[in-house]
Amino acid sequence: MTTDPDESALLTLEPLIDAVRQGVEDAGWRLSGMQKTTSHEFEGRWTGESTRSAYLFFHQPHRREPVSVDVFLDETSQGLGGNLALAVRGRTLGELGDFAGALKGLAREADRSLTRGHGTPVTLRATVPHRNARPEDARTECRFRLVIPDVAIDAGARVVRTLSSATVKSFEALLASRVVAEFLGAEDS
Repeated sequence: MTTDPDESALLTLEPLIDAVRQGVEDAGWRLSGMQKTTSHEFEGRWTGESTRSAYLFFHQPHRREPVSVDVFLDETSQGLGGNLALAVRGRTLGELGDFAGALKGLAREADRSLTRGHGTPVTLRATVPHRNARPEDARTECRFRLVIPDVAIDAGARVVRTLSSATVKSFEALLASRVVAEFLGAEDS
């Protein structure tokens, strides 16, 4: 009796990469970069184990906004894990105004649009280009993440593909929202 690899638990990094990539590409995004790394050290101390990671970056060629889908996948002695993130570069901090209010609005919109029942952290950060830059000139970026649940990885490639595709479609719903359009500066507040 042969087991269907699409319905068997994913055990190594490469099949997880393939499943996520297929799901994101099925949703209409194209791979624009991938990097794999192997690490034998953590915080300067030898752990005696290796960690293998992959970073995948996707874009839509016709989209003009500064957005991407960034994927981080990890294989450790504890198993596989990872997340998919919608990265959105926004207005400058001076244009954005109330940082806490913007984060609250973006998080509320993520709660409406992202798949329920999964870990979906929202990060808003501001970065100045150099130490003498004015704070109001800081570029902002919001990341909407979906943590790939262990149960999906255990269910196999088909479930991971489906989850990845559905996640990207929910990211697209976020991009279509008024709140994200305002963050991008595409609409007047």
